[in-house]
Amino acid sequence: MTKQTFKNHIRYYTPHHFVYYPIVLTFLAFSISFAFTTEDKLIWAFISAIFVVLFCLAFMLRQHYAMTLQNRIVHLELRYRYFALTWKRFETIENQLKDDQIFALRFAPDNELLGLIEKTLAENLSGTEIKKAIIHWQGDYERV
Repeated sequence: MTKQTFKNHIRYYTPHHFVYYPIVLTFLAFSISFAFTTEDKLIWAFISAIFVVLFCLAFMLRQHYAMTLQNRIVHLELRYRYFALTWKRFETIENQLKDDQIFALRFAPDNELLGLIEKTLAENLSGTEIKKAIIHWQGDYERV
């Protein structure tokens, strides 16, 4: 991953910004054109079907954005919990863990977290193995 700077900090999601919006704008232009040039109901039914599909696509993208944000929040939560328990920054070891490991560690209560982090770093446990190693599960009931 390239280092983020002011010049490259804006993040585009290609399917949304460079596929979805151009398609919507194109169909919008066509629908306006059809509104003035034809009375064919079949064409309007087709255009309506296209907009229904585009609406479904927008809904799926919304879910993608929610999941991306939640993943970021899980990282921040684990950083906070680690700091509260150790008074050390989690970022120093975070790059040694994969996302699935971090997401699994969120289910560990505070009294098991540090031991599981050490074990994960030493044995490279998978997310599933971490979850199985948790004795007192701490549920995440707010995840989408």
